[in-house]
Amino acid sequence: MIYKAPDGFYRSTLLDRLEWLEHGFGTRAQGDWLIGAPVAKVRQTHSAVVWRVDSQLGFLGDGDALYSSTPRTWLAVRTADCVPVMLAHSGHRVAAMLHAGWRGTVQEIVRATLTAMEDDFDSRPNEIVAAIGPSIGRCCFEVGPEVAGQFRRWFPVSGNGKALIDLREALRRQLEEAGIPKESISVSEQCTRCSGDDFYSYRRDKEAAGRMVSALRLR
Repeated sequence: MIYKAPDGFYRSTLLDRLEWLEHGFGTRAQGDWLIGAPVAKVRQTHSAVVWRVDSQLGFLGDGDALYSSTPRTWLAVRTADCVPVMLAHSGHRVAAMLHAGWRGTVQEIVRATLTAMEDDFDSRPNEIVAAIGPSIGRCCFEVGPEVAGQFRRWFPVSGNGKALIDLREALRRQLEEAGIPKESISVSEQCTRCSGDDFYSYRRDKEAAGRMVSALRLR
């Protein structure tokens, strides 16, 4: 379950069980809450490019996912409708932070990240816990046929008109296909476009939209 904590962050009950991990899906109320903290991030390009973080801080380069086994360094992404995704493996204390828009989802950024974690740390998908954070919901993510057609692998898209696409469900299915058990995946029910009090939304606010910061770190 993804829930709103007393401090205003959204969190996963599955990730809460990992005493070695801190995490939070930020809202508009927290702003850039990691200013001054040791943080690694990427220039998000809607790709499936994944970065390993060891001692690096600041911007590592172009990409949309980071993973690390290094304590005390925050891995952060910024979103305003796209999906923040967190992955954690207890066996080797490895965690990942992803930014998944529709392009990254179609390119299967979650699978690319899981592959990198397994190659570097032997983090097998069936031992990983995942949390899919607040994002635009199917209720508000209407796309044209050129985009909808790219989701045929996960949804029965028919006709030549517009369609409503559920990014979180597509990502959940990808995680299960990769080998993560259904019970090890938390999925948010909050829609960023619908919930203006809590979230920024590019679809709703266009260029005036700010960005939410979501991040995790090993203690």
